[in-house]
Amino acid sequence: MRIAMSALVALVFVTLGSSPHAQPRLLRLAVVNTPDVLLDALIPTFEQATSYDVVLEIGEEPYEAARAGRADVVIAHWGHHGTQAFIEEGLGRWPRMVFSNQAVLIGPTSDPAGIRGLTDAAAAIRRIADRGGEFLVNNARTERYLADVLWRIAGSPPKSRWQLDLGLADQRAIETAAQRGAYTLWGIVPFVRFLEQRRQQGRPVALEPLVVGDPLFQRVMVSIVVNPARIRGVDEEGARAFESFLLDPSTQARIRQFRHHGLLHQTWWPAGRHNAGTELTEF
Repeated sequence: MRIAMSALVALVFVTLGSSPHAQPRLLRLAVVNTPDVLLDALIPTFEQATSYDVVLEIGEEPYEAARAGRADVVIAHWGHHGTQAFIEEGLGRWPRMVFSNQAVLIGPTSDPAGIRGLTDAAAAIRRIADRGGEFLVNNARTERYLADVLWRIAGSPPKSRWQLDLGLADQRAIETAAQRGAYTLWGIVPFVRFLEQRRQQGRPVALEPLVVGDPLFQRVMVSIVVNPARIRGVDEEGARAFESFLLDPSTQARIRQFRHHGLLHQTWWPAGRHNAGTELTEF
């Protein structure tokens, strides 16, 4: 079923002179590893409404792709280490917040601390500390920082009784948590991919997302139109059209409704309203 276009997307359609027989143009997106699963669901609507074919370059360093002239738009976390330098050097237009992904509090299916279904992550941490569960620190930067914030909100319970830090990060931390039956934090997208990989290998793990939806879990991403005055070959018209498409209310609604394979939880959060109201209609 074809998704109805809102007024703004329809305007983009007309502005770009799209028709069913128009010659496709290429729009290049450099994105961090996380949002490709969401963008894959959204991009076909933009392509149908315009004369563009969208291609993704996915990796941990999207700004390097943009600096090398391989991107019209960059989508990355606001806190990505390359975002500030890219803007301050004048290589990109002002960032527009488009959506947030989120971390998740993961734990064993047995859930000895009884945190399943809680929506207050700090309350879950307090319960783990009080009931004797083990929490393994994931030393990925954002997860470690988040764990410290939650610990402080929970009243800073003595870590020696329940928290374990083995210096592990990302997948190694998750694998160790599975072996120990421990709780930990990780991004929901890499966790879902990890579960799928292990299932395909015939080595499923007894971990699941137990606490999802606390606003503290959200990590906002921005869209940055590459500056054609600084980097050659940038299609600014198409880049702005795609940014407008992401900020359009119909797209923002779809972001909220999107679900990952096998998950009922909301894992993506619309962030367009964090931009000034006038910025949503000027493109």
